[in-house]
Formats: sequence, structure tokens, C-alpha cells
Amino acid sequence: MPERLKLDQVMKLGRSSGRSWATIAAAAVIAFTIGGTAGWMAHGASAAGPTGFDTFTADALDAYKLYVVEVRHPVEVPGSERAHLTQWLSKRIGSELRVPDLQSLGLKLVGGRLLPGATGAAAFYMYEGASGERFTIYCAKAAEQATALHFKGGDNIAAFYWVDDKIAYVVSGPADRERLEKVTKSAYEQIDKTGGKKS
Repeated sequence: MPERLKLDQVMKLGRSSGRSWATIAAAAVIAFTIGGTAGWMAHGASAAGPTGFDTFTADALDAYKLYVVEVRHPVEVPGSERAHLTQWLSKRIGSELRVPDLQSLGLKLVGGRLLPGATGAAAFYMYEGASGERFTIYCAKAAEQATALHFKGGDNIAAFYWVDDKIAYVVSGPADRERLEKVTKSAYEQIDKTGGKKS
């Protein structure tokens, strides 16, 4: 509380000015209310919550960092069981998903797993190149109908994010933007082939 509003000073003010306690108390309440309201509004403006892009990208990059280093257990269902993987994760997400084929880019489907996400269940697919480089696709339900591609770069890893038919997708990989963009565009085109209905 500011010095000028401390009780002893308010009391001195009341005695010296001859003002009634009711007037002084009312003035203090009004000053406190105005200051508190202004502070709360400023807090709200400066502490706006994270966007869907921020939340999904952070979750996807955390999953990437956690599982990309796994040698023996990077996924729950291997890529050799693609049909089962697609059916299982589609059911858990509550939307028909498409698992992109990235072999034309030299990336083999390692497999996938189910993860918890900010909006419920999330699907996570991992791909691996001949040199050992790994890329992942993370997807979960989103509030937005659709968005354009957004990029988030870091020191060693990066990601592209978009929303299609209320499903958010994040493609994560090494921080080589050109390479990551090729992988993302291939995934995006396959997912978007049927106008948002994945199969």
C-alpha cells in the first residue's frame, strides 16, 4: 500500500482538515478501487494466455525432444502396422487421420504413439531417414477450423504448425528450415488431399 494511504497518515489528515471519517473512508475506497481496476486491466493486457499455436507447438516439441533420442522404444506401434496405427489413433482422437507417406523424401515411418495433450488425446508419428535424422508429426483436436502454416525455430529443432478441419498438426525436426519445409509440405498435401477428411 502506498505511504500516503497508511492508517496513521489518514488519521492525521482527518484531524487536521476537519473532514469526517466517512468522507475520508469513501475517498480511500474510491482510490483503492480505481487503482485495483487499472492494475487488473493492465495485468490482463500483459498476461494474455498462450495461443493454440504456442500450446500445440510447445507440446509437440517437448514430445519430439523426449522420444527422438529413444533407440529401443521410440513408438508404441511400429510402422509395419500402419493400418492398425491409423485406426487406433483415429478412434482415440475422435477424427479420421491420415498417416502421410514420406518415403519419397527418404523418410521411413518408424511408428506412432498416443500422448496426452492440452485438448485431450494426441497422435504422434515418427519418421527416420537413412542418416538417422528424425521427424515427427503431432496432431490433436483444436478449436480453430483452419489456419495457414506457422513456423517456430530454435537452436537445434524447429516446427511448422497448421490446423485443418479442427485438427492441429505440428511437424517437428532438426532446425534445417528448407528440409523441414519439404517434409511439412509433403505431409500437408497428403493430409489436405480430401478437403480435410483424413483416411
